[in-house]
Amino acid sequence: MNEYDTELVRALLKADGFAFTDDREQADVVLMNTCAIRENAHNKVYGHLAELKSLKRRRNLVVGVLGCMAQNLKQELMDTVSVVDVLAGPDAYRRLPLLLRQAIIGHEQGTAKKGAAVDLSEYETYADLLPAREPGVNGWIAVMRGCDNFCTFCVVPYTRGRERSRDPEGIIREAEQLAACGYKQVTLLGQNVNSYRHGGWDFARLITRVADVPGIARVRFTSPHPKDFPPALLDAIAGHPRVCKQLHLPLQAGNDRILQLMNRTYTSADYLRLVEAVRRRCPDIVLSTDLICGFSSETADEFQDTYRMVQDVGYHAAFVFKYSERKHTIAERKYPDDVPDAVKAARVSRLVDLQKRISLEKNRAVIGRTFTVLVEGDAKRSSAQWMGRTDGGITVVWEKSARPVAPGDLVSVTITDASATTLFGAPKPAAPAAAAR
Repeated sequence: MNEYDTELVRALLKADGFAFTDDREQADVVLMNTCAIRENAHNKVYGHLAELKSLKRRRNLVVGVLGCMAQNLKQELMDTVSVVDVLAGPDAYRRLPLLLRQAIIGHEQGTAKKGAAVDLSEYETYADLLPAREPGVNGWIAVMRGCDNFCTFCVVPYTRGRERSRDPEGIIREAEQLAACGYKQVTLLGQNVNSYRHGGWDFARLITRVADVPGIARVRFTSPHPKDFPPALLDAIAGHPRVCKQLHLPLQAGNDRILQLMNRTYTSADYLRLVEAVRRRCPDIVLSTDLICGFSSETADEFQDTYRMVQDVGYHAAFVFKYSERKHTIAERKYPDDVPDAVKAARVSRLVDLQKRISLEKNRAVIGRTFTVLVEGDAKRSSAQWMGRTDGGITVVWEKSARPVAPGDLVSVTITDASATTLFGAPKPAAPAAAAR
């Protein structure tokens, strides 16, 4: 979502005459688009702001903080972080060009004052704005903004506001523009895409229509909520050849008391029934999840319930986090952050080790199979290798050969080896041409 919002900001600033540079030393303005979900994200932003202090002392540099952290910690940033000139929350990016120009003029005239636009909107979706994207294979489209779930640990309803869905026709036009620019994959974004509603459109109808756009080879989405997973969406995943057989289904915790404290609105049994229904309808689906260790008052036995759930479900991947109390959330107001950090870290380590074993087992089970892989580019470790992903989103790496391949191509790769995170393979030889008489 932040990458997509950065593309929106880039489009707004380009339309107002701003140009961009990759060299921070040459920039008149440095902007950071921020996340407020985890403590580590905050620490990174404060670290970057500290680095900018010396640069700002040497010249009239304007520094802006955008996004969720600007929204959630606006007073703290305005009052105590002297390097910041401009704040803009996720619903206020249209005001950013004016704020930046005022800051630039203020620096030149020696009358600089901090500017902020942090009001939440009930209506803003940026539906009329085409993002300024960098060339690539995968394009993001936000189909809705905000969230109405109010999980007690989560700051999103307070930084991105209440749910509002975009006009489906605008989303489809954006997908068509992506296809026209050569993008092969679209990922539809929302805090809870299951809640998408616009007139007679639900998310199942929307994703099916996007998958029908000529030129788009694959459509993914993130994230749904387990509380309201409609059968029609499962039918779309299982039945449409261009809707990827991948599902990120956040669990957060496997104990019912903790789930209730989190306001997740489902039980562990509800979740397991959903997983069973998903796999019954789509046996080859690749499942991933989010897990939080050490939420308020979580006991060793309650953590063990989460551990067993991970074993029972058998995810392909899991994103595991220590509970990080966020300012202005329900949990911060009602529940003490009382699980020691060392205990949280130990629980994270146990789940990560478990998931690595499960992921390795699942990946090694497909050695010998052939997958259609969407080529994304060079492998991270070697430009002599290609990297791409299966329909299920699993990373595949293989050696380059004389056979011409380019990012965006679909290539058949036979898996020859596997780690917990990556499949390794060889491209399937092209079928020999028929002999001429």
